[in-house]
Amino acid sequence: MRNITIAARIGGVIVGGLSLTACGQLAFLKERPEAESQTPAAASRPATVSPPPAAGARTVDQFDTTTAEERKKAAAAPKPQGETSLGDTVASLGDPAAPGFWLETPLVSAPAKGRVLNPATGKSAQVDLIPIDGPKTAGSRISLAAMRLIEAPLTDLPTLKVFSGG
Repeated sequence: MRNITIAARIGGVIVGGLSLTACGQLAFLKERPEAESQTPAAASRPATVSPPPAAGARTVDQFDTTTAEERKKAAAAPKPQGETSLGDTVASLGDPAAPGFWLETPLVSAPAKGRVLNPATGKSAQVDLIPIDGPKTAGSRISLAAMRLIEAPLTDLPTLKVFSGG
């Protein structure tokens, strides 16, 4: 009986510690100073006309502050004659508080204009390509607005085709 009590206490400590760790994982939902949220890729992100989400944003619609006009422009038909295929990348959702249409990727070494294509849906989006460190086979991070436009589920890791130019 004593062994069960000790095991229960140890289990409680472990569960409590994991709960505190999980709370830290949700830090992106809390307000934070601008300096803390600036990653090297975020610092090189082009200025966008979309405002950042409100401090109390909680839903996808509250975080995606792009306008209908911006979405229409980003979804405009590509100009394949001027595009160069950079390859495929597995993308995760990037910082949901960073507005606009962008892809942080190791497939580029300098900021550029480009396009991402979701082969699963056939949808594409014009994006700002932002370089990040890593091998070309490393994954990328895509903006909330772009991920919604290409109709990729926000919790998935879709493989996207990336193009520069156009």
